[in-house]
Amino acid sequence: MNIQDIIKFLKEYDGEPLSFMEVCGTHTASISQNGIPSILSDKIRLISGPGCPVCVTVAEYIDTLCRLSLSQDTCVVTFGDLIRVPGSESSLQEARAKGGNIKMVYSPFEIIDLAKNDTDTAFVFAAVGFETTTPIYALLLDKIIKENITNIKLLTALKTMPNAIERLCQMGCNVDGFIAPGNVSVITGAEIFSPLAEKHSLPFVVSGFEPEELLCSIYALVKMKGQGKVLNLYKSAVTDNGNKKAQELVNKYFEPYDACWRGIGIIEKSGMAIRGEYSQYDAGSRDIIHDSLKNKGCRCGQIITGFAAPRECPLFATVCTPENPQGACMVSNEGACFHYYINNRS
Repeated sequence: MNIQDIIKFLKEYDGEPLSFMEVCGTHTASISQNGIPSILSDKIRLISGPGCPVCVTVAEYIDTLCRLSLSQDTCVVTFGDLIRVPGSESSLQEARAKGGNIKMVYSPFEIIDLAKNDTDTAFVFAAVGFETTTPIYALLLDKIIKENITNIKLLTALKTMPNAIERLCQMGCNVDGFIAPGNVSVITGAEIFSPLAEKHSLPFVVSGFEPEELLCSIYALVKMKGQGKVLNLYKSAVTDNGNKKAQELVNKYFEPYDACWRGIGIIEKSGMAIRGEYSQYDAGSRDIIHDSLKNKGCRCGQIITGFAAPRECPLFATVCTPENPQGACMVSNEGACFHYYINNRS
């Protein structure tokens, strides 16, 4: 079936209403930027799930980074997308205005030279991400340990996807299938979603990121409705069992722990924390167990779990804009609110 036939089918679909959730921030961005919802029948609805790593990171994590940045002889090192995310009191941007020592980098490995050039300062890297980026932080730890660098620690908010999807299903998230995260699947392999698919009788389709790939994945989900199977449509990058070398490196330095997710709370074994034998490199990641919001009207938690659309938040496009974000979903370029605002996703 060619892509034009698939588009025609999706436009003209007149069966029972179906809802599919993407659980990848890059998918959310591509869906919005390419106007995919406007191509679909009114009976096919796409929902953004907890696929944006910045969005699922709780406010207490930001609060901890802010406190560290204001501590004597301590520097927080982070990517730019975390700078403006609100904590319960302030953002890193606001902490920097108060004198916090914060450096923005484009690669985690930049912290190596920073630490070597200033041995009197303790450097803390804000390590946020899913299975896709955890191997990078394992490589960073490996280098730090081998070079005996003692003034670097990581504050981690590293999440794993399968247990979060299981929690969504337990919460009654009413979806008919999942667009499985392509980047995550490169590391984990497609088969990691099979137990979930079988248990909940829901199809999972591992998708690439081009609009044609996403449309093919949505078409496949429609056709697989009610089937507890995993279909890999991203075989150019994803295998059944994933990247074994990356998995082994991650397991050397990290172990599962009960992590806190924005809007969901603690999910058992859904995070990856530095193993106990390397705890001297951990800046207190396991102590982050609560979430709270600076603006109590923010509905980010409900939006990233699929129980509310951005336009249903009373702050959306009024108090909360990309220039004045009240929640993480409006800050990150993978956030649902950001893309609804920028691209008018319907």
